[in-house]
Amino acid sequence: MWTIPTLMTLTRIAAIPLIVGLFYLPIDKADRDLWATVMFVVFALTDWLDGYLARKLNQTSAFGAFLDPVADKFLVCASLLVLVQLGRVDVLVALIIIGREIAISALREWMAQIGASRSVAVHVLGKLKTTVQMVAIPFLLFDGVLFGFIDTALWGLVLIWIAGVLTVWSMVYYLQKAWPDILQHAK
Repeated sequence: MWTIPTLMTLTRIAAIPLIVGLFYLPIDKADRDLWATVMFVVFALTDWLDGYLARKLNQTSAFGAFLDPVADKFLVCASLLVLVQLGRVDVLVALIIIGREIAISALREWMAQIGASRSVAVHVLGKLKTTVQMVAIPFLLFDGVLFGFIDTALWGLVLIWIAGVLTVWSMVYYLQKAWPDILQHAK
């Protein structure tokens, strides 16, 4: 259970209060936004790294497979809530993203209980949604001009709405895939 990949995943969960806590400190906005962005990017990259190490070191586990997506969802949801509080993300898009995460997690749990988890296996559409979110959030956290010409607030806003559309699309996809099993077991 205490493998390097699992410890990295737990570190990602532990990072959440650090990122959120930055916004309660009496520090300069630009410094705060930069530190939050750097922390988010570093901890988001550990998602890729812990998966890579788990496979490379042959340290995959059922606990790690469960905990990894939970850590990702916590990191994304906490960041979205901070961004809503700061007025950088609309509540509607945050509700769409957070609501989908709850709904699909519940669907996956139920499908596993009825032995139909393959019908809601991770799909490329869900991965694309996650990728767009993971680019949009640091742009929104940074909230400035990058390299002298990239307006991260504008691009982050565009990307988070694209992520919102992909979120709905992927949720519909998963529900369609699960629908026959849902009908069969709803009796």
